[in-house]
Amino acid sequence: MYQAYLFDLDGTLVDTAPDLSAALNYALQKTGHPKVDEADTRQWVGHGARAMIEHAVKYVSKDNTTDELLTCMHRLFLDRYASHIADKSVPYPNTVETLQTLQNGGFKLGVVTNKAIHLTRLLLDHLDLEQYFDVVVGGDSMQVRKPGPEPALYACNELDTVPSETLFVGDSETDIGCARAAGCDVVCVKDGYNHGAKLEDLGADAIIGSLMDLLREERFS
Repeated sequence: MYQAYLFDLDGTLVDTAPDLSAALNYALQKTGHPKVDEADTRQWVGHGARAMIEHAVKYVSKDNTTDELLTCMHRLFLDRYASHIADKSVPYPNTVETLQTLQNGGFKLGVVTNKAIHLTRLLLDHLDLEQYFDVVVGGDSMQVRKPGPEPALYACNELDTVPSETLFVGDSETDIGCARAAGCDVVCVKDGYNHGAKLEDLGADAIIGSLMDLLREERFS
C-alpha cells in the first residue's frame, strides 16, 4: 500500500473555478476587456494565475499582450481573489471524509499545487482543510513548478517517504507529468480542470470518479 498521498488543489480537492472566474473577470473589466464564462476559466486553471490571465486576454482580444498589462491584471486579480477566495469555492463531495479516513489510518498527506503558496494556505485555512496536510507546496515555493518533478520530490522528502510508495492525485496532464518525473504513481479525478484534454489519453494509472475511490484500491499501477 502507499505510505503517502500528494494532492493537487484546484479541481482535485476544491472546486475553485467560481471564485477564480469572478476575480479574473474583475481584472478583465478593470482593464477594458469583456468578461469570460466560468466554463472557459475551468480550461485555463492549473498553470498559475498569470498563465490563466494570459489565456483569457488572448481569448477576448486580438491585441498583443504586454508584460505591463499582464502585471497590472495579475495584481488586480490577486487583490480581488485574496479577499474573495472562498465565497463560492467548496471541497468536492467526499473530500473531507477521504482526508479524515486517510489521516486516521496513519497515512502522510500533502498538497502540491501551482497556486501561489499564500493563496493556497489562505484557501485551505478558510475551508478548514490545512489540518489534514503535513506539507503544502505552492507554485512559488520552489524555483520549478509542476510539471517539473521538484515539488513532488520536495514533498516526499518532507514527508519522509519515497516516490515509489507515494500516490499523486490530480486532474490534469500537469499533475501526471510531475508525478511521472518524480517516480510516483498517479491517478486523476475525472471532473477536474484538465485543460480540455481527454484524460484517457494522458497516461494516468487510473481515472477515479471520487476521492473516496482512493479508499477502495490498494494500488493503481
